[in-house]
Amino acid sequence: MGNLLISYYGDDFTGSTDVMEALASNGVPTVLFLGIPDAALLERFKQCRAIGIAGTSRSETPEWMEEHLVPTFEWLKGRGAAICHYKVCSTFDSSPRIGNIGKAIEIGREVFAQSSVPVVVGAPQLKRYTAFGHLFAAYQGKVYRIDRHPVMSRHPVTPMDEADLTLHLGKQTSLPVSLVDLVTLAAPDANQQVDERAGQTAGIMLIDVDSAETQAATGTQLWRRAAKDGPFVAGSSGVEYALLNAWRHEGLIGERPVFAPPGKVERLAVVSGSVSPTTERQIRTAMTDGFDGIDVDPLALIGESADRAIEDAVNAGITSLQTGRSVILHTALGPSADRGSAIDRFPGARHRLGQGLGTILRRIVESEKLGRVVIAGGDTSSHALRELRVEALTTLLPLPQTPGSPLCVAHGSYAPTNGLQIALKGGQVGTDGYFSQIRDGRRA
Repeated sequence: MGNLLISYYGDDFTGSTDVMEALASNGVPTVLFLGIPDAALLERFKQCRAIGIAGTSRSETPEWMEEHLVPTFEWLKGRGAAICHYKVCSTFDSSPRIGNIGKAIEIGREVFAQSSVPVVVGAPQLKRYTAFGHLFAAYQGKVYRIDRHPVMSRHPVTPMDEADLTLHLGKQTSLPVSLVDLVTLAAPDANQQVDERAGQTAGIMLIDVDSAETQAATGTQLWRRAAKDGPFVAGSSGVEYALLNAWRHEGLIGERPVFAPPGKVERLAVVSGSVSPTTERQIRTAMTDGFDGIDVDPLALIGESADRAIEDAVNAGITSLQTGRSVILHTALGPSADRGSAIDRFPGARHRLGQGLGTILRRIVESEKLGRVVIAGGDTSSHALRELRVEALTTLLPLPQTPGSPLCVAHGSYAPTNGLQIALKGGQVGTDGYFSQIRDGRRA
């Protein structure tokens, strides 16, 4: 794999497929591994020009990061890609104790022996924008400053209460944080100003993106600075969207490929650990279009009766599927049903919750020989997908109307899930008809 343009680590699984979709749909063959692959698995995807590792650091502590990110970054460094990206959610939700982005940057900066680390969060394709260091995100057709966003300002684990990302990062690291703002990007001497900023700040350099024009300018700066500083960058899939401009301008990538819709499956199984109002609307919409909704008690899944709760959920799911219906097994229907405060009383409970949902889904797939499934919820996906015994993912169908939630193909040595079509959907991602869209195998 000596022709790698980019390697990356995603801090959760839905975010990792977001990057894979952005790259694959723009002519960069990409594989996403669920851990550091062995030589044989890596060889199967030697034609790829981008490789990723799907991780869980968004829901982990700084101590966990020290233990797990160091060997992962060292492995990625050994691949020799021109860019190595620590990928975070475009809503940047994080805290000093959970999903600490500053800590991850510190680790990457040390592994790559790099002075200045660029950070890009804005991604207009996802309706995420940064202007003068402040983050804005769309919800239901309206753009909000992130600390006033109806969902992310109330995130159950890492609520965003600060829109100025330089201040937000400042709470997570002692590294200095500088800003390349919109005015600097548009200046005639932008290259010189960016170089001076990087030279003056041995730390983090946040770069604004609020439009196609600033995204293109940012891609030029990222590609140019990588040759000077080193390959390590951090941020959302806005990193890839920016770099695609630079790569296409230099003739490094070709035409966008055509992805044929795979068509409809008769039955789809979904597990959801999301408490987002977006997912609530999606579940309620699906229940009017051929889906049965099944409540799964999250406290039962993490308690002493977990085996019984899993068995009951599996049986209920199979019963619905055997009538010809699709099924959604969910631990909450929106914020009003959030049991987060009770769940968080038990150490490691959120991990066990995701694992339980993954076990339920795997057993349903095994029983009913399903060919397509969905996992909803960013943190849920990170822990549930491992229970499906999947080793790698590739893109089957990008969804340009709802980027960040593609339909993928699973690869691995476990026969029931090798070749399984699977979509991983973040809580706030997708239209109200998303689950029907995936069942029907259509772009919109």
